[in-house]
Amino acid sequence: MSRHSPLKLSLPQVQHGVAPSAAAAHSRRVTLGLGVNQQTGRVQWCPGLTCCKLLLLLPVVMLPLTLVLLLLLRLDGMLQALQLSEQRHQSTVNAESMAELMSGDYDTLVPESDAYNALINEEFQLPMQSKQGQLADLAAQRARRCLPYRYANGETLDLEERSILMKDARTSFLPHGSSVVALPRECLEDETATELEDIAKKALPKHFPDSLQYWSVRERREAEQQQQQQQQEVLEQPASTLAEPALPSFWNEQGTRNDIRLAQAKTMQRYMNPQMDPCVDFYKYACGNWEKLHPIPKDKAGFDTFEMLRESLDLVLRNLLEKNTQPPSAETRGHNTLFTLNEQQQEPEAEQAAELMAEQLRRHIVRRRHLLNRVLVRYKRFSDNTKRKRLIEPAREKSQEEQAAVIATNTKEKENDKVAKEPLPVTTSEFLKPKHNAQVKAKNLYKSCVNSELLAHRGLEPLQTLIRQLGGWPVLDPDWRSTHFNWQQLAATLRRYNNDILIVQWVGADIKNSEENIIQFDQTGLGLPTREYFLQQNNAKYLHAYQRYMSEVMQKLGASKPDALRTATELIAFETRLAAITAPAEQRLNVTKLYKRMTLQQLKATVPQIGWTAYLSTLQGRNVNDTEQVVIYAVDYMKQLVALLAVTEPRTVANYMMWRFVRHRINNLDDRFDDIKQNFYHALFGREESPQRWKVCIAQVNTNMGMAVGSMFVSRYFDDNSKRDTLRMTHELQQAFRDILKTTDWLDQSTKQLAEEKVNAMSLKIGYPDFILNAEELNEKYAGIDIHPDKYFENTLNVLLHTAKQEQSKLHERVNKTNWQTAPAIVNAYYSRNKNQIMFPAGILQPPFYHRHFPKSLNFGGIGVVIGHELTHGFDDKGRLFDSNGNIHKWWTDASIHGFDERARCIISQYGNYTVEEVGISLNGESTQGENIADNGGLRQAFHAYKRWAHDNPHEALEDTLPGLNMTGAQLFFLNFGQVWCGAMRPEAIRNKLNTAIHSPGRYRVIGTLSNSYDFAREFNCAAGTPMNPQKKCSVW
Repeated sequence: MSRHSPLKLSLPQVQHGVAPSAAAAHSRRVTLGLGVNQQTGRVQWCPGLTCCKLLLLLPVVMLPLTLVLLLLLRLDGMLQALQLSEQRHQSTVNAESMAELMSGDYDTLVPESDAYNALINEEFQLPMQSKQGQLADLAAQRARRCLPYRYANGETLDLEERSILMKDARTSFLPHGSSVVALPRECLEDETATELEDIAKKALPKHFPDSLQYWSVRERREAEQQQQQQQQEVLEQPASTLAEPALPSFWNEQGTRNDIRLAQAKTMQRYMNPQMDPCVDFYKYACGNWEKLHPIPKDKAGFDTFEMLRESLDLVLRNLLEKNTQPPSAETRGHNTLFTLNEQQQEPEAEQAAELMAEQLRRHIVRRRHLLNRVLVRYKRFSDNTKRKRLIEPAREKSQEEQAAVIATNTKEKENDKVAKEPLPVTTSEFLKPKHNAQVKAKNLYKSCVNSELLAHRGLEPLQTLIRQLGGWPVLDPDWRSTHFNWQQLAATLRRYNNDILIVQWVGADIKNSEENIIQFDQTGLGLPTREYFLQQNNAKYLHAYQRYMSEVMQKLGASKPDALRTATELIAFETRLAAITAPAEQRLNVTKLYKRMTLQQLKATVPQIGWTAYLSTLQGRNVNDTEQVVIYAVDYMKQLVALLAVTEPRTVANYMMWRFVRHRINNLDDRFDDIKQNFYHALFGREESPQRWKVCIAQVNTNMGMAVGSMFVSRYFDDNSKRDTLRMTHELQQAFRDILKTTDWLDQSTKQLAEEKVNAMSLKIGYPDFILNAEELNEKYAGIDIHPDKYFENTLNVLLHTAKQEQSKLHERVNKTNWQTAPAIVNAYYSRNKNQIMFPAGILQPPFYHRHFPKSLNFGGIGVVIGHELTHGFDDKGRLFDSNGNIHKWWTDASIHGFDERARCIISQYGNYTVEEVGISLNGESTQGENIADNGGLRQAFHAYKRWAHDNPHEALEDTLPGLNMTGAQLFFLNFGQVWCGAMRPEAIRNKLNTAIHSPGRYRVIGTLSNSYDFAREFNCAAGTPMNPQKKCSVW
């Protein structure tokens, strides 16, 4: 056969015992196949008989090879899983020690194996405690973390005395004193092994989906059937049997997405009254069962969603403030700016021992750094997500070069040991020293407040000493003489304690030049919520309760009963005349008419009876020039004040000023005044019991040192995912406002353009200020305050003095528009007019406003409405006066102003026609118009943004529901908005709220806003003319 002959390649044709046919040979066409020679075992072209079929051989050979490869891949996966489990366990056990040892220079080291951890533990860690002790500490720490928490008030002082017009040119989503707060995580069973395992899981990033994984279709089907059964139980369970609160389940972070949504569905269904027609009264439809499930506690004037959430925060704040923590050492703080929260507080001797231990540890690390070098060389990680190499290489013989290097290293180590024995200089910032630790100060303030035994032992002595230092209180001092009394000098001195009496003064941004801090003056606040309590006859019973309160306090402090009764009568008469010369709220709505800027010299000429220069010199401790610029909002009041004082006995004026100051200072003594205060607050608000001492102390500390408390709260509980989601939603709400702005027909084009520029220029403050997580900056804020663990009265005075001093020091400084004006641990939201700034503290970024597992409809109906509310405040009756830079001037055209006023009058009339049945009093549509405009605008913008999201995400929108609630996503949006305002209030508290608040009661924030919404009427199919879908609707934005 010629090698150039064509071959027909085919599989061998095996013919048992038969030679190739002659015909095939004759035609010179040979049928060949590729096979294995039976004699040689080689692969070759075979004529068909002497070769095995390769087709049969290949499976026989490849099958075991394939099995081996599969086994290897399986083993590789098992090894990776074992390494991940080992890494989680070791990171939990060594997290605390490794964070201290490696935070500065060795952050890239991650525990990889037992050999690595043994190396670190043996060579670099000083013997601190046994492994069992470490496990016990971890368990105890987790147990403390399992307590619930609430959000407390912002960082303000004596708000009763600071009720002024422009002191804080901002608006809030909730009334002052009402704070919505988040509920805590629920914890698992108290088993140490389980707790430690959970801690290890929490310490690592989440690599797996929230849903459960099933090994078989049968298991998945059974789980789905079980879940459907649970949902059916929700539908069938009567509301009357669900008396326990459900909101805590929202904070069980162990739950899956479905668990969270199921818990939310239960809560929303529990509050609803499905028998009520949502088109008749949506508030009763959404909150009809609230009062039956949540009766008002005896120590509360009211109880609503916000108060219920506040109750839980009391416990976590108590836990944070009672837990002793040691401030980070100077060395550690120098490398780690995050504030450490979990260390034990120690006495000075223990602190010195801790610093010595830290120094010994640092020297120990220096002496063993050659081992760290070995670790770093051997520990190699790949950036392409491939499998990591083993940390510890197999033992091998060292080369001569390596042996020489070891000898040199040992020699150098001995030299370093000698150097390490010498003391090393420690450099640290002044504010990082333990004496400036802000968190320790907050804890000491709380400790001094709750020490009832010591407070009782000290008695009245601290207050009596202060009264003598201030010149005495005539009702207590029979030797008091008016010849030494100067009311202006006393007013300036009391202002140093952050109390404004007769004259209100502050240093803040000029509303016409928001870049400049300037001295400002306004009319006084009063001892009762508003002037109407003194001037209207139907409030006589509250005035009598106030007079009795005065008299009893004076008697407790040592005045005779006849003197106390006579003095109280005189003070009521004087304060009634004082209330008469103050301007009512409705006359102070137009701030441009009230604003008067002038020099002190011009102010002296206008009101010469007041020594303005001497007042400011006493207050600010400096020489004040007559050319100093000031702003005053109450020229007429100042003129009438000096006229009133001229015809009033100096003794009465002194008694009144000291009463206004002392009534707050008795809160810093023991509990002997509690019964007196309770009687007064029962008459004023209907409260039946005084709150417990520790609750009062928590409020005091969070009020006076809110940033220090906030640093503990944020470090422990705040999730930065909330911050990112809120920022994204804020941008979506801003776009919604722009879209609505374009369709507004009553604004001309130039005003629309300026309004859009203002929206674009709004600065956003979300969560917390960064400085509270920096120990040095936080300590600097409170560096001027001395706090002693045994002197609560003096501690409070120090805080007051420090706060006033800090405010006065801002004079002549440029306004810091990036500064935070509220503490993080508060659930509220703010819009600052003179900063054009929206602020969302960390506390409000929680249920019922927000949860990462909630349907988008609930988040838009919760935090989305809040965002829109605050955004709209930039364009309400007061906000529209300020431009994009926060300066007040006329930037709207006359036609646009006319269009706004016409629509605002509709809102005023609508809300003014609502009457609260419990007390028979109508809402004040004039004073609440700004908040009502913001409620209506915020709801419309949030729903617009939600519908845009649903349009852009059609597949996700199909799942935007809750199990057990047969409602669309749009209906859930409105339901969550309504249930935010569920609550009840005592009649006395309602009456007080209606007389003082700029916010409408929650019920009318729901029905008033929704009855103006075309979107609501469409989604709930409300017929035209029904109460929730009236023919006439009011709308501004």
